[in-house]
Amino acid sequence: MSYCVVPRPLEAALLETLRTHYAGDPDMTVIVDRRERERRHPSLRGGEHEKRVLRDRRRRRISGDVPPLYGEPGAFVAE
Repeated sequence: MSYCVVPRPLEAALLETLRTHYAGDPDMTVIVDRRERERRHPSLRGGEHEKRVLRDRRRRRISGDVPPLYGEPGAFVAE
């Protein structure tokens, strides 16, 4: 499902026009942005001393060496 978000100041001018335009597309929904303020505003986040903790979520590399590939010196060759 896809959404076309219309800002509140443009609701009167665009909402019905976009709904008519996307009427034949069942995967598209036209909605109006109803947020009143930004949720991540610095004054709303708590104290200034609280910092966001960033973690490294990547997988760690496997320790050790990669075995040599076929054709490289030292590679296992089945006879």
